[in-house]
Amino acid sequence: MQTIRGFLTATESSFSSRVFDYPCEVVFRAVTDPNVLARWWGPAGFTNVFEICEPRPGGAWRFVMQGPDGTRYPNESEFVEVVPTERIVLVHLRPMHRFELTMTFADEAGQTRLTWRMLFDSAEEVERIRPYVPAANEQNFDRLQEQLAAMQ
Repeated sequence: MQTIRGFLTATESSFSSRVFDYPCEVVFRAVTDPNVLARWWGPAGFTNVFEICEPRPGGAWRFVMQGPDGTRYPNESEFVEVVPTERIVLVHLRPMHRFELTMTFADEAGQTRLTWRMLFDSAEEVERIRPYVPAANEQNFDRLQEQLAAMQ
C-alpha cells in the first residue's frame, strides 16, 4: 500500500499515513509490545537494542538503533499519552533532534489507518530533516507491514 506523506506546514511538522490490512488491536500491539517493536522500528537495514520501553504516560523509551554501516544512534523518548488502539503521543528527547510524534490508529472497515505526525521545534529543524524523514517513515511502514504479516 502507498503511504500518504508530506509536510503539513513549511515550518513545523511532517506526516505519514498508511492503511494496514489488520485490525487496530493488532497494529497497536506491534507498536507497543517492545519485543515486536524492536524487530521493525527504524528505516530499512537498521536494528534496535531496547534498554527500556514503557508505553504508558510518563514511561521511558531508551534504545540504540544501529545502522547498516554499524553506526550506533542512541535514542531517548518519553511517552506522553497512550490510549489503547487509538493514540500514542511521545516526545523524542535526544540526541539528534527533538520532536513530538503523535500516532493515531483509525478503524477503516476492519483495517487500520496508522498516521504519524511529527511536530518539530523550528523551521530550521524541519528543513534539516526534510530530505530523509518521509522516505525513512515509508521504510518504517514497510517493515511494520512485514512484521504484521509475520505475527499472523
